[in-house]
Amino acid sequence: MSHNTHSAMVLAATLFGFGGLACSTSMADRTTFAHDAKDALAANDTRVVESARLLGMDWLIGRLADRRLVFVGERHDRYADHLNQLAIIQGLVARGKRLAIGMECFQQPFQGALDDYVAGRIDEVELLRRTQYFDRWRFDYRLYRPILRYARAHKIPLIALNLPAELTGKVGALGIDGLDAADRTSIPAEIDRGDPAYRDRLRAVFDQHPGAEHRNFEHFLVVQLLWDEGMAERAAKYLKAHPDRTLVVLAGAGHLEYGQGIPQRLLRRVPAPAAVVLNGTDRALDREAADYFLFPASVELPASGLLGIQLDEDTPGEGVRVVGLGEGSGAKAAGMDEGDRILSIEGQPVARYADIRIALLDASPGQRLSVEVLRKRLVGGDQRLTLEVELH
Repeated sequence: MSHNTHSAMVLAATLFGFGGLACSTSMADRTTFAHDAKDALAANDTRVVESARLLGMDWLIGRLADRRLVFVGERHDRYADHLNQLAIIQGLVARGKRLAIGMECFQQPFQGALDDYVAGRIDEVELLRRTQYFDRWRFDYRLYRPILRYARAHKIPLIALNLPAELTGKVGALGIDGLDAADRTSIPAEIDRGDPAYRDRLRAVFDQHPGAEHRNFEHFLVVQLLWDEGMAERAAKYLKAHPDRTLVVLAGAGHLEYGQGIPQRLLRRVPAPAAVVLNGTDRALDREAADYFLFPASVELPASGLLGIQLDEDTPGEGVRVVGLGEGSGAKAAGMDEGDRILSIEGQPVARYADIRIALLDASPGQRLSVEVLRKRLVGGDQRLTLEVELH
């Protein structure tokens, strides 16, 4: 082979990505490549979705209509998830199903408030106050509002599933052994610790959180078990007492995926036809994770108006104390100072953080609100001021 011919072949290999001259590839190289390719293909786990069979919500409702238990997951702050939860509820009602809705976002001691709301005895604001929603859950209530209003309009029972935060907080700090006799009466009668896959999944979640090395995994695990067993036990009691009802459970996806959280623990108590529905966006399509995956369009709540303040919720006193003001905040521009105590917003008294959230529930950026504050002064006595604050 001439020098020129060899150079041309090298140039061709470089330009076209041959990776080397064919004549120089040995049998050993080809054998190694074949083994590597075989290993790579064996590890490949590609999922294929046939576009001709992309289906809609009506099809899903038809598949769910014969289930007594329907678990619909959520990422708590994703509006699209809650809209799909509502769509499933509406679709099942349209097919004549008698429903109840179990909700993770409400804690069991406040069941009476949910009953009164559905019955029309209290309004939305009173529901938020009596369930201590903004102290115990804190996610934007507007995410759940369409579901709650639909339940009220159609007299669909709402079931508070979650255990009280006081109980899970104690277990997180002390473990079950640290509970007193009174607290022990509030924990589920059955706690199944025998699923190693559940433990492994929670261990992976635990290890991803900052500061995990300074926390107790066993306490973390038992809190998750209490949550899942507690919600399952509450749902099972309702189903046993109301055999004519289909229960739709709305909970975080982590409590539902792979059936390891609430589903298997509820089905252990009340065997029944069931299905798990999860949002498939941004997750691997693992057929073991759920029965159905949804791929909704992205949708956001309208922006909510903000005061631009930080609050101290613990220091006692009249109103709620301001401890920080954001740059560009409307409160700062209106003359509010750190140390001021907010007494009312648009005439609505403020005694705690939740009162501020309720007062701003439907407020929009750019809206101007009257805010009364108490300003303590070293000289001349305390001062009450009314500020006109433009929300941002």
